[in-house]
Amino acid sequence: MTGPLAPAFPTVDYGALAPVLIVLGAACLAVLLEALLPMRVRGRVQLSLTLVAVVAALLAVIVRATSGAPAVSTLAGAIAVDGPALFLWGTLLALAVPSVLLLADRSVEPGGAFLADPVALGEAEAEQRAREKAGVGARSGSSGSSGRAGGSSGGRLTGRGGQPVEGHTEIYALVLFALGGMLVFCASDDLLTMFVALEVLSLPLYLLCGLARRRRLMSQESAVKYFLLGAFSSAFFLYGLALLYGYADSVKLTDISLAAAGSLRPDSLLFGGLALLVVGLMFKASVGPFHTWTPDVYQGAPTSVTAFMAACTKVAAFGAILRVFTVAFGSTVWEWRGVLWVVAIVSMVIGAVLGLTQTDVKRMIAYSSVAHAGFLLLGAMAITPAGLSATLFYLLAYGFTTVALFGLVSLVRGPDGEATHLSAWAGLGKRSPVVAAAVTFLMLALAGIPLTSGFTAKFAVFSAALADGMTPLVIVALVVSAVAAFFYLRLIVLMYFSEPAADGPTVSVPGPFTTVAITLGVVVTLLLGVVPTAVLGWADGLSFLG
Repeated sequence: MTGPLAPAFPTVDYGALAPVLIVLGAACLAVLLEALLPMRVRGRVQLSLTLVAVVAALLAVIVRATSGAPAVSTLAGAIAVDGPALFLWGTLLALAVPSVLLLADRSVEPGGAFLADPVALGEAEAEQRAREKAGVGARSGSSGSSGRAGGSSGGRLTGRGGQPVEGHTEIYALVLFALGGMLVFCASDDLLTMFVALEVLSLPLYLLCGLARRRRLMSQESAVKYFLLGAFSSAFFLYGLALLYGYADSVKLTDISLAAAGSLRPDSLLFGGLALLVVGLMFKASVGPFHTWTPDVYQGAPTSVTAFMAACTKVAAFGAILRVFTVAFGSTVWEWRGVLWVVAIVSMVIGAVLGLTQTDVKRMIAYSSVAHAGFLLLGAMAITPAGLSATLFYLLAYGFTTVALFGLVSLVRGPDGEATHLSAWAGLGKRSPVVAAAVTFLMLALAGIPLTSGFTAKFAVFSAALADGMTPLVIVALVVSAVAAFFYLRLIVLMYFSEPAADGPTVSVPGPFTTVAITLGVVVTLLLGVVPTAVLGWADGLSFLG
């Protein structure tokens, strides 16, 4: 059909979208392989496909970033491939590599951390006996406790009919879909695409959180909480989108910005829509007081899933927050900044104060992430080039530190799996000096001690906030940082200055996958603290399209 009534087809820049297409294409292929391949080879093939897809997408990002190609808005303006988008894509894909390695490890937890059958019995002895009495299933093999230090599992896992149960392999497809959604989420140039990407990244995470082999009831409870609260926050996001469409007659970020700068319509639609939109975004970023899912999900989910979620989801969420604030609402910054000051202070205080009361390591790290989300908001609120580059650097630094830390948490084992209670970490410096030293270094990075990436990241964000006139907020952040340092140092003191219990938990010898993931995180944390100029130089001068 030709002429004035011919449909206008959107142009697609396949080169710019190559990283997203690679990841989502591999996810679709992984679903087919899951259905077609025999079980004995499925896990190796799925792992290989996932790693190849992630590395290929990362190489595509590097090629695009170094080729000097201009920023483009493609798919009818739905996705903007600009400097910040490429940085965030590179960060997400780089963090996905150690995260996938942790997911694939079978040495720390014999058979893997995931269970294939929803009613299969876990290896925790108390849960085993309770389910046997209830007649849910039986365990074959010996009745000894599950192995320590990566030893024997103490019996085969059984599902329906007493048949042996193998670990999940569809987790790789779920991770690829979640990663693809994250890539689109932080590069979306209109709110409708951003909402679809939010659902694509969230639904696989809900499933992954409930698939733990150990502490199955806690894992499933965390998945239900995450799903219900996530659906609630998505409703806020969608309602805010509707209000903004009513205000600007468009869901594109640039059109909303133009309407906000010169529209005669009442501002109640604009700021009501922004408030609801912010609730959805802050929930996904674990910003207090919208953090209520975070400690329960961090504790209940398999630790490898927690590592992936804690690092990558925060990068994607703050990437979207930066784009929305800068592109759509940059002209109205003085109207909404005061409210976000309160949100940032609440998030920092909640994370630091409630973190002091935690006796579980995973919950303590969860509240730490809430405090760090408040620090990140300082850079996001600045709406300056310095604030943008500091926030991007902070996301990269925090992500690698978090992945490595959760990898180390998975190594401390008790008879019922991971030993995450603080008392189990007493004397860890005597039991395993290397693990204790790595945990100490990463804890100091989270506290912001010099010669770590955490210090450089906090210095950059606080400097950008000071330059933009947020001195009172920076003072609050410094005080909160000092308070939060206490629970980091408490764990360090416990590891080195307490005697280990005679029958206390042991430390597993990590397999090659976990070793590579932890080593990568520790090395990047050190390099970004000692020589951060290369990454900061890339982040400087980046700007959003539009």
